[in-house]
Amino acid sequence: MPDTSIAPEFRIWINGSELPPEAAADLLSVSVSEMTEAASTFELRLVTWDLDRLEMTWVDDDLFSEGNEVEVQMGYVDNLETLIVGEITGLEPEFCADEVPTLTVRGYDLRHRLMRGRHTQTFTQMKDSDIASQIASDVGLTLEVEDTGSPIEYVMQRNQTHWEFLQSRARRLGYEVIVSNKTLLFRPYGNADSEVLTLTREDDIIEFYPRLTTMPLVGEVAVRSWNPKEKEAIVGQAGAGDESGVMGGSSSGVQTTVDRFGETQTASVVRPVFSQAEADNIALGEFQTMALAYITGEGSCVGRTDLRSGTVIQLEGFGERFSGAYYLTSTTHYYTPQRGYRTDFSVRRNAT
Repeated sequence: MPDTSIAPEFRIWINGSELPPEAAADLLSVSVSEMTEAASTFELRLVTWDLDRLEMTWVDDDLFSEGNEVEVQMGYVDNLETLIVGEITGLEPEFCADEVPTLTVRGYDLRHRLMRGRHTQTFTQMKDSDIASQIASDVGLTLEVEDTGSPIEYVMQRNQTHWEFLQSRARRLGYEVIVSNKTLLFRPYGNADSEVLTLTREDDIIEFYPRLTTMPLVGEVAVRSWNPKEKEAIVGQAGAGDESGVMGGSSSGVQTTVDRFGETQTASVVRPVFSQAEADNIALGEFQTMALAYITGEGSCVGRTDLRSGTVIQLEGFGERFSGAYYLTSTTHYYTPQRGYRTDFSVRRNAT
């Protein structure tokens, strides 16, 4: 656990060089938002006015040119960690009467490269993991991927951005698409992983607002499709018991819903599939995504660089029902000279 009793620190690097001291002195706030389902972002807000010369400063400086690489580190003395490596994509100055002009520098992690332009192309006899590898290479990213099984006979990217296309392929499998620094991760949800840390209500949490609902849950997901090659229907199914673990709980939300309200099913019709295994994978992916909607919540704590989206944490002190393992879906780390370093987070859980 980081020593939060000492003063928080941050460090920013642009194109490999540390932010000049005069720019660091003008910083009003630094924030990094990390998400599993969208591109992660950074925001630097600083004064852009020289009081001695009475002229604009950073708003016209090449230091903050579009495309410059930015690395943001946060933490505490001698314990700084990189939270994002991204690129500047936008500038937002603010000019108000009787107020000092400010400049907000915004950027994304390298997932933004997957969002540029629309593409139409086909892939034949390739696994989804191989498709992800090819696209990562096309946009200059390295890849870490878990094998997705058998090759698929035919896949078409129809006038989609690479991000839309990879997201659609990932959702079919219960996978997620994440960029960590310069590496694209194409992998299953990590909610079955072991927790990386424990936060307690007494010592760590400033606020926490969980919500439990059975409304999105059904007992079974069925995927119905047609195999055009064999000219036969294919039905893939997944249901209670197919969750990727119950995250340390005693009963999954799906099983609780079935016990209380009876068996229910949702069916979806997808584009042609070419094997039973492919249909089963799609059904399982949709089922596991649905199951994680049982408990959702938001909270905040003193700044923690080890709170990272895509990992599992343990929350304690919230009663039996709402204590336990949670999957982090987003985190926002922000620093201001007035408030210091704080981390907000969003979580999901499939069981109690």
